[in-house]
Amino acid sequence: MWKRIDHQPKIKAGDGPQAGQFRALGSSQEPARPHTLGLSESQSFLVFEDISHHIKEVGPQLVKKVNAIFQLDITKDGKIILQWTIDLKNGSGDMYQGTARFPADTTFTIPESIFMELVLGKMNPQKAFLAGKFKVSGKVLLGQKLERVFKDWAKF
Repeated sequence: MWKRIDHQPKIKAGDGPQAGQFRALGSSQEPARPHTLGLSESQSFLVFEDISHHIKEVGPQLVKKVNAIFQLDITKDGKIILQWTIDLKNGSGDMYQGTARFPADTTFTIPESIFMELVLGKMNPQKAFLAGKFKVSGKVLLGQKLERVFKDWAKF
């Protein structure tokens, strides 16, 4: 559903991140660090870095369209391994690792394997939510706006 459709190599479910899978970020950005897993162990880390780069480029337009703050808690074996915030409500938009600096409108708690299936387009987000594959708290309907952000990123 959120497949990247450009010249860059694609991630396959079960693959770990490999050098060069996503655009390198500028050195002026803060390095993001996962909470418990090393960078080489987290499949979703590079996806988040790439989405962050996209948000930095088109943030002002997204803030106008979305006007919400999302917190994504990525889990493995029931424990949060990554926590990212997508702020499309303040300033020109931002995405950073950690809990939301302002109250999040919607918080997603998603196992990493499910997140990767969603990103790769192998699973429909609405069906996955209704099947209980991940949890959403707060304004559930805003999830559709986040889905649109991910779709735009996939085309980027």
